[in-house]
Parts: sequence; C-alpha cells; structure tokens
Amino acid sequence: MAAGGSGGEDAFLTYYSEVKQIEKRDSVLTSKQQIERLLRPGSSYFNLNPFEVLQIDPEATDEELKKRFRQLSILVHPDKNQDNVERAQLAFEAVDKAYKMLLEPDQKKKALDVIHAGKEYVEHMMSQKKKQLKKDGKPIDVEEDDPEMFRQAVYKQTMKLFAELEIKRKEREAKDMHERKRQREEEIETQEKAKREREWQKNFEETRDGRVDSWRNFQAKGKTKKEKKNRTFLKPPKVKMEQRE
Repeated sequence: MAAGGSGGEDAFLTYYSEVKQIEKRDSVLTSKQQIERLLRPGSSYFNLNPFEVLQIDPEATDEELKKRFRQLSILVHPDKNQDNVERAQLAFEAVDKAYKMLLEPDQKKKALDVIHAGKEYVEHMMSQKKKQLKKDGKPIDVEEDDPEMFRQAVYKQTMKLFAELEIKRKEREAKDMHERKRQREEEIETQEKAKREREWQKNFEETRDGRVDSWRNFQAKGKTKKEKKNRTFLKPPKVKMEQRE
C-alpha cells in the first residue's frame, strides 16, 4: 500500500478497532472523547473520509447531515472546551472541513465514489476467494460473509483508497509547485538578462559622444604626423666646379 507499510497497517487496525468501539457508544460521546477521536495519531489520513469524520452514513439526507454537524461542532467547539482550546480548535476545523466538503456536490460525489470503489473491491475479492475455494473443493464460506466483517473490510479498503488519493494529490501538488518555481526562475533570468542588455545599450548611447571625440582626436593626431613626415624642404643647387684647360 502506498500509504505506509506494515507499521501503518498496524496503526490503522488499532485505530479501526478503537473507532468501532467508539461508534457503539456514539450517542454518549463526550467533548473530550470526540476531540481525541478526531486528533488521534494518523488522523491526517483517517479524516480524509468526511463521512467518518462526522460519523454519518453516506446515504444520510442533507437534513440529517446538517443536524449531525450541529451536534458534533457544538461538542468540539473551542468555547465549550476552555481547558483544551488549541486541540478543540483543530478538531472543530476537521469537522467544519468535512461538513463543507459534503455540502459541495462535486466533493461529495468524489467521496461517495471512493466508498463505492472500496465496496466493489471487497466484493470482487470475496468472489475471487469463493471461486478459489470452490476450485479446491472446499466450503465457499468467507469471513466477509458476516455483515460486520464485510463492513470492516469495506472500511479498511476505503481508508486505503482515500490515503492513496491524498498521496497522489500531494505528489501532483509538489510537482506543480516545482514546475511553477522553475518557470519563475526562468522568468527572473529572462528579466535580468533584458535588464543587463538595456543597461549596456544605455551605457553605449551615453558614451557615444566621448568615443566619437576620442576617434576624431586620434585621427587628427595621425594626420598631423603624416603631414610632418611628407613635408619637403628646398635644398640649394649643387655648385659645379669649373675645370681649366
């Protein structure tokens, strides 16, 4: 399973056993018990199922959902738990998040799809087990034939599916964040490059006159030297000595 190996599986089984015990006395749960239930170790994954957070049947009506939210939110509200305000606030946020999720049709449908997928998986595995038992010539009874065991199996598979979907969501989020960071770094590099080019161009323009003057001075000096080099001086004619006969 993607969500955590044998250690996570053991923690899950322990949690599941405890949750089932709590559900049996649901009507008399105290504020403290509800806060502990919502914040027990592993709650970041266990609370992914909004129906489990609110402890309400997936087929419950909107009115039943609203009523359940009111009951649970009052129990864990920070104002009612002044001796444990911080944890009560976290529990209240978990309840509020689950309720708002189920008020949103798309989110509610996604949650129901996961639950239905978990149920279908368990039914498929039961069918496969029965086929194998029949092939082996053994009784085709499996433990999931018991309604309570079937419900537990569906619960386990549903939790696994919720956890796997959350892990994939986080991976996509991390990947998207990395891509956004890369794009931003490229944008910054492009902006800095453009800035450097603008500064170079500005520098070039501002020093143009100085460069032109320097070149003119250089040319003028060269011309003067050339003129001096090519200048000719008049020389007196050579006097030929007369020869006497």
